[in-house]
Amino acid sequence: MALDPKIEKPDEMVAPVFLQVFRISYAGACLIAVISYGPLPKHIAFIMDGNRRYGKFRSIQQGAGPRVGFSALIVNLLYCCEMGVKYITVYALALTILKGTQVRCNPLMLLMEEKINELLENRSVINRINCRINFWGNLDLLAEPVRLAAQKLMASGWKQRLVLSVCMPYNSTSEIVNAVNEVCAERREMLQREHASGSNDQAANNSVHSEISVADLDRHAYTAGCPDPDIVIRTSGETRLSNFLLWQTTFSHLQNPDPLWPEFSFRHLVWATLMYQRANPYLQQNRNLAKKQLLIW
Repeated sequence: MALDPKIEKPDEMVAPVFLQVFRISYAGACLIAVISYGPLPKHIAFIMDGNRRYGKFRSIQQGAGPRVGFSALIVNLLYCCEMGVKYITVYALALTILKGTQVRCNPLMLLMEEKINELLENRSVINRINCRINFWGNLDLLAEPVRLAAQKLMASGWKQRLVLSVCMPYNSTSEIVNAVNEVCAERREMLQREHASGSNDQAANNSVHSEISVADLDRHAYTAGCPDPDIVIRTSGETRLSNFLLWQTTFSHLQNPDPLWPEFSFRHLVWATLMYQRANPYLQQNRNLAKKQLLIW
């Protein structure tokens, strides 16, 4: 099911009544049963591209494209939940978009504040999916009302059937730099504790490794504790990752379907899963080879 371009109020797609009556059709349930015989992705990452173009091409009201995109996100979360996907990560706001703009007046910022507060006030979406929500990125760059709302949403103790991670404001370069800085700060603290305890320099050097390992960066990445994406989907046919999860997508299956994000539907999700299943033996072989190489090093 894709979103209807004739809808005058895009937000009506996630109204409580819609969530209560949402059910996978019999044909859809059969499709899920069939593809379940193959390996199903545990983690899917989406670059939700094409919201503005969707609004322009459909001649809907100005600024409604991202709102329809939010509705499409909720609908696809429901589909992923039915398929047994455990982790969903979405690229909501690139770090570069905030640079050189007035954060407080940014239309996307205002929309995020509105939608986060809606999720806090009306928990029907969260309760229907039973998901936990993370926000990954430099939250200090967000407008204060958005940051406080995001922190409150993350602190909410909902049951966990699915983990939704929203990257905003985010880019992978910043994440890697942040992880390196945190590892260095961790090492400095360890050295300071060694010196404070009266240990000699040699003992301190032996207890603290000078090299930064892959495992160190993994521990301090925003994605710590979350498996790497099995599939990365960028809608609208674009083939760029745009600085999204570069560290985590070495062995992910990259896909670039033509539909704009609001047009992305259940059939596209099923097709993406089938393409992943076809490529999975090759991806798994490369993962196993990489693990062996890490053990050798």
